[in-house]
Amino acid sequence: MSETKTGKALLDQKVVSKSGKMFGKVADVIFEAKSGELIHLVLKEPTSYAKKLDLERDAQGRLLLPFSAVVAMEDLVVVSEEDII
Repeated sequence: MSETKTGKALLDQKVVSKSGKMFGKVADVIFEAKSGELIHLVLKEPTSYAKKLDLERDAQGRLLLPFSAVVAMEDLVVVSEEDII
C-alpha cells in the first residue's frame, strides 16, 4: 500500500537535491485544477544557490520548482537537480 500525503504536510518541509544541496522550504504547491496534477513547488526562504538558478517565478516573484523534479518526499522533499537545470 502506498503512503499518501496532504498538500499541507508538504508546507515548510526543506527542499534538497539528491546531492544534498539546499534549495529552501516549501511555501505552497501549484496544481492543475481539472486534473489535480501537481505542477510546481513554491519556495520560501530560498538559498543563495537556488536564487542563482534560472528558475521560473510566480506573480509574487517566488521561485518555482517543477514538481516533475521531485524524487522523494519523507521528512525532506528531495529533487533531482538534473531535472531542474
